[in-house]
Amino acid sequence: MHLLPEIVESAEAIRDIRRNIHAHPELRFEENRTADLVAEALSSWGITVFRGMGKTGVVGRLDGELGPGKMIGLRADMDALPLQEHNNFSHTSRNPGKMHACGHDGHTAMLIGAAQYLSNHRDFKGSVVFIFQPAEEGGAGAREMIKDGLFEQFPCDAVFGLHNWPGLAEGHFGVTAGPMMASSNAFEITITGRGGHAALPHNSADPVLAGAQVVLALQSIITRNKRPVDAAVLSVTQFHTGETSNVIPDSAFIGGTVRTFTLEVLDLIEQRLREIAHNVAGAFDCKADISFSRNYPPLINHEKEVEFASEVMSELVGKQNVNTSTDPTMGAEDFAFMLLEKPGCYVFLGNGDGDHRSIGHGMGPCHLHNPSYDFNDALIPVGVSYWVKLAQRYLAKN
Repeated sequence: MHLLPEIVESAEAIRDIRRNIHAHPELRFEENRTADLVAEALSSWGITVFRGMGKTGVVGRLDGELGPGKMIGLRADMDALPLQEHNNFSHTSRNPGKMHACGHDGHTAMLIGAAQYLSNHRDFKGSVVFIFQPAEEGGAGAREMIKDGLFEQFPCDAVFGLHNWPGLAEGHFGVTAGPMMASSNAFEITITGRGGHAALPHNSADPVLAGAQVVLALQSIITRNKRPVDAAVLSVTQFHTGETSNVIPDSAFIGGTVRTFTLEVLDLIEQRLREIAHNVAGAFDCKADISFSRNYPPLINHEKEVEFASEVMSELVGKQNVNTSTDPTMGAEDFAFMLLEKPGCYVFLGNGDGDHRSIGHGMGPCHLHNPSYDFNDALIPVGVSYWVKLAQRYLAKN
C-alpha cells in the first residue's frame, strides 16, 4: 500500500474520533452532537462551515491556494440505526436502542481526517466540498440536502462516496460502472372483506384467504412478468390479520419491499402488483387498497468517474486489490440522489470478516445492520488516503 505517512501517524487520533461517535449514536435528523463535533473540527482547521442543510447536515468548503478551479464533493453519512448494541467494549453505545451498526461513524471520521490533511496541504487549484450528510438510513438525507440547495450553493463538478463492506477483504476496494445498488421501494396492501364467525365461513368474505393468495401471486411477477435477465427482488415481509381463533377478521395487511436496478423494471412491477392485488382480492369478494412508495432510486455510477476513482484506488492499494467488476447489491443508498444530479462514483471499502473486533464484541457476525457489528479501524488510513488522493488528483487535472 502507498498510504500517506502523515495520515498513518494521525490514524490513532482519528480512531478516537470514530469511537467517540460510535459511543454516542444519533438517529436520522437527530445528529446534533455529531454535527457539532464535525463543525468544530472543520472550523478549527480554517475550513468554512455551513450548518442546517438537510436539517442536521454539515458542509465544509476548502479552497486551494492556487486559485479557482474545479469543485469536488466528498460525502460521508452520519446517522445511526434504531438497534440495541450487543457489544460491550469500551466504545459501545451509551444511547439505549441506538447503534452505529452500519459504519457511518467510520465514514464520518475518515472524511474528518481527510479534511484535516487537506487543510494543511492546500497546494491545489479549486475547491473541496466536505459533505456530512444526515439520515441515510431511511430518511433520504441526501435528497433533503439537495432540496435545500446543496448543489446550487456548492456547484460540484463531481461527487464521490464510499461505504465499508464486510466480507470484502480488509483494505480492498470494489466498484462497478453503471448500477451499483438497487432502488428501494415499499408497498402496503390492505385486503378488506367481511368478518364473521369462523364456524360459518359462508357468511363472510375472508380477507385472510384472499391475502394468502395475493402473497403467492405476487411472486409470479418476478418469475413470469419481468425478463429473466433483469434483476429484481419482491419480498413480502409482513402479513398481519386477525385477533382470535374463532373469528374471521374484516381485514388483512400485507407489506414488503421491491428492489430493482432500472426504473423500467420498477414500473412493470408496480403495475403488476396493483393489478394482481385488485383482481385476486376481487375474486374472493374482497377489496384491495394499495400504497406503493418509491423511496430511493437505483445508484448508478458514472463510467468516467469510475475509471478515475479506480486509478486512484489502484495507486493506493495496488491494482490487484481493486475489483472494478464488483457484483451490484440489492441494498440501497441515498447517495443515488446525488448521482442523479452530478457525475460521480460510489465505492466499497473492504471491512474484512470481523476478526478485527475488540474483546467484548457480541457473538453475532460482523455484518451491516447487525448488533454485533463494529467498524474496522484499520481502514482509517486507507479511507483517509483515498479521499485525499482523490481530491488532489481531481483538482490537479485543472
